[in-house]
Amino acid sequence: MSQRIKSVSSPKLSLNILSPDEVLQIHTATLDVIESVGVRFPSTKALDILEAHGATVDRESMVARIPGQIIEQYLAMAPPVYTLAALDPDLDLPLDGNHSFLGTDGCGVEILDAFTGVRRRTTKQDISDVARVADYLEAIAFHWVPISAQDCPPESRSLHELHAIWSVSQKHLQTESIVHEREMHAAIEMAAALVGGKEELRKRPILSVMQCTISPLGHEGGSLEAGLVAAEAGLPVGYMTMASAGSTGPITLAGNLVVGNAEVIAALALMEMHAPGCPVYYAAAQTATDLRTGAYTGGGPEDYLFGAATNILADFYHVPLSMGAFATGAKEPDWQAAVDNSLSAFMAVSTLSDMLLGAGLLHGSRILSFEELIMDSEIWSILESTFKGIVVDAETLALDAIRAVGPGGTYLSQRHTRKHMRERWQPSLIDRRPYNVWEEKKDGARDWAKAKAQQILHDHYPQPLDTALDKELKQIIAKVEQEK
Repeated sequence: MSQRIKSVSSPKLSLNILSPDEVLQIHTATLDVIESVGVRFPSTKALDILEAHGATVDRESMVARIPGQIIEQYLAMAPPVYTLAALDPDLDLPLDGNHSFLGTDGCGVEILDAFTGVRRRTTKQDISDVARVADYLEAIAFHWVPISAQDCPPESRSLHELHAIWSVSQKHLQTESIVHEREMHAAIEMAAALVGGKEELRKRPILSVMQCTISPLGHEGGSLEAGLVAAEAGLPVGYMTMASAGSTGPITLAGNLVVGNAEVIAALALMEMHAPGCPVYYAAAQTATDLRTGAYTGGGPEDYLFGAATNILADFYHVPLSMGAFATGAKEPDWQAAVDNSLSAFMAVSTLSDMLLGAGLLHGSRILSFEELIMDSEIWSILESTFKGIVVDAETLALDAIRAVGPGGTYLSQRHTRKHMRERWQPSLIDRRPYNVWEEKKDGARDWAKAKAQQILHDHYPQPLDTALDKELKQIIAKVEQEK
């Protein structure tokens, strides 16, 4: 069985990164950029929609300049609250601004084998194995397609990835690898088969869609057209900016936010023009270019600040946020990975980001590590406990217990202690053993995480898909392959 999502109270702690005036300045600058500089939409279908709704379109450059009031008009149509449905309704995720949910990330192309430790290219079976571990972990609330099914045909690979996850888990699924209309139609057909039809899918979207922008100030044509198909079907659609300060965005953090913001809200407005009222979300994984090497950093103070700031912008537009918060640049589950993922997730949760991505990935989302997936879940459990804050009421002030124990006693035997003891956080990987016990074994978190992953892979086999449904999904995939 999938691990149920615990009832989560609204976090008490919060963090302020941008003042209301600063948010307004970024918004105003963004509208200026969209209207005067424009955003590239390399899709005739997208350009036709934009032009019909008041944008000035240059067909040769495929750049659309959209008046600010039009962007605001269509963003206002987006629903501020909706639910990411799961095959099991007990695993539904309310995107209501009061919860943060952790997912895996993608789409990595290599994996560290859970048993041999060997790094190799990823397969469809690997996706199924990762999904089984993520299904088991309570910290993982939803699936992103974590790695690529590189042993499957390119034209249907994204569909095989969906099949691999739906076959072993009932948690919500979000895909970032469908970048063509044909594949999106097939994915919708697969999802509809699982819930009983396209109208039922519109009511309970068990699939949501992520697309990436092309910074600076651009999009990819297939991604736009796939997004429009998904929006029309009622699936939640998000566009993710990965603008990198110093290369694909201005070197200043505020300037980089403006470029990324322009990419995202222009795409979300396009979705609303095409399907008014469709569920959309803001998505971001902005960073700073390493000016020594030109590489993607995957961690650092800029990433943490961007994470918090983009959630404030998403709140300003009254749409949920999906953001890269884990997915460290570290090459293995080590000190760097722990620092990156702890701080980035802390900043995200402190601003109540709705969806956090990246659990289990290393080297800037290139390599999947089962050990890292287990360790990231531990980080998440710490944050979840921390952000509950301190409850102050007659019960928690514990005056009766204090009077009963008096000076110099112990609370271990108190009924009050027994009543509340399971509320205290307990680690599964952090080492609290006496020094002499550690000295004798000299094992630790990474060893335990590896053993835990192996145990889950050996023992956790969720109930498979109904045989008839599984056959239907495979037939949909086969049809796409035959059409090519």
